[in-house]
Amino acid sequence: MLTVLPLIALALAPASLVEAKSSFLTHAHKVAVKHSAGLARDLRVAFGGVLVTQQTTSSNQNVYCVSSNGIGVSVPASNHSSPSSSSPTSTTTGTAAPSSSSVASSPWKAVQNYTGQTFFNGWDFYNLPDPTNGNVQYVDQGTAQSAGLIQINSNGNAVMGVETTPQVQSNRQSVRITTQAIFSGGLVVMDAVHMPTGCATWPAFWTNGPNWPAGGEIDIIEGVNNYTNNQATIHTNPGCSLPSTSSTSLNMSGTLVASTDCSASETSNQGCGIRSSLSNSFGSGFNGNGGGVYAMLWDNSGIKVFFFPRGSIPSDISAGAPQPQGWPSPMANFPATDCNPYQFFNNHSAIFDTTLCGDWAGAVWNGTGVPGQDVSCAQQTGFSTCAAFVQASGASFSEAYWEVSSVMIYQNTTS
Repeated sequence: MLTVLPLIALALAPASLVEAKSSFLTHAHKVAVKHSAGLARDLRVAFGGVLVTQQTTSSNQNVYCVSSNGIGVSVPASNHSSPSSSSPTSTTTGTAAPSSSSVASSPWKAVQNYTGQTFFNGWDFYNLPDPTNGNVQYVDQGTAQSAGLIQINSNGNAVMGVETTPQVQSNRQSVRITTQAIFSGGLVVMDAVHMPTGCATWPAFWTNGPNWPAGGEIDIIEGVNNYTNNQATIHTNPGCSLPSTSSTSLNMSGTLVASTDCSASETSNQGCGIRSSLSNSFGSGFNGNGGGVYAMLWDNSGIKVFFFPRGSIPSDISAGAPQPQGWPSPMANFPATDCNPYQFFNNHSAIFDTTLCGDWAGAVWNGTGVPGQDVSCAQQTGFSTCAAFVQASGASFSEAYWEVSSVMIYQNTTS
C-alpha cells in the first residue's frame, strides 16, 4: 500500500518523472484491490467442485449455480448507446461474422459467451468503496440499472458508464463487474466499440487470480486521462521475469515501460508493463476508430495480448473460430522462458471497471509526456485537483463509458 507522501511528491514532479513512474502508479493500487475483492472468488475456487455451469444450446445463455445480488437478470434493451443522453450515438455493432464455411475449424471452443440481451448474466457487481482511492462509488446491478449506468443499447451492445449528474458532493456512481466463471489458461476475446476516456478517467479490463499476487494478474487494457496508447501488464509472485528488454527479441509490437522483473513485491507493485505503439489502442483514438478487438492468449508458451483495430480484425475471430497461431505479432508478449504461466497464474476471473482520479489518474493530474497527454488535465480543465473536477463537472463524463459487443472465453480442446 502506498503512503500519501510519495503520491504527493510524484504528483508535483516534472513531466519526465511522472512518465517514468506512470507504470508504478498504474498498478500500485492492486494490492488493496485483491485483498478487498478476493473473498468471493476465493470461495468459488475453494468450492469449485460443487459449482456447475450448465451448457445450453443458445450461445448467449449460461446458467450458474452461484449468484449474487441481481445476477442472472437480463437488462432490457434501450434506444440509447450510452448511459447519458448527452453521449454520442454509436453506429458500430462490433465484428460481423462471415460464413463459417470460409474459415478453417479451430481447436478453440467457446466455454463462456457474454453478449446481447444476456450480457450481464454471470457477472458479480462489486459495490464496496473503491480500493484504489478513486472518486467513485461502485453500485450493485439493480442500482446501476435504475440509474441508467448499465444497459443493452439498440445495437445490442452492453454499456457501462459513470454518473453524469452535474454536481455531486463526494463520489460519482460507477460500475465494476467480475465474471463468476473461473479459468486457468485459455483465450479471452473482447470486442468493444467504445471505452471510457477523458480527464480523471481510469478504465481497465483485466483478469485476476486468488491470493494476489500468488494467483497472478493480467492487465489487458489500462490507462488514464487522455492517454491513447494502451498498457498491458502482468503482476506475479517473485520468480517471474521477461528474458529481454528488446521488442524484437520478445516478438512483440509494444515497448517495455520499465522492469523485466514481473514480481509485485520486488518492483513496488509495478510488474512488467508493455505499452502499445498504436495511438488507436486506447481512449479517444480507440473510440474514433470504432474500437476493436483485444485478445489475451494464455497457454504453455506464455501470455500474449493482441490488439486488432476495427477494420483489421481477423476473419477467424469474427467467425468464432480463432486461429491465434496465424495472427500477427502480439502487442505484448510475456513468454514462458523465465515465467511458467501455470505456476504464476491460476484460477482467473475477468473484470471491467472504471474509476475516477485515484492513485494513478489523480496523481498525474498535472502530468504530460505520455502519448495523448500533451497538455495536463489541470491546464485543460482549469481545476487544480482531480477530485474537484469530478465533483463539479458531470457533463465531462459523457464519454466515460464502456460499450462492449462481446466477451468470449475459449478453451483449447486439443490440449
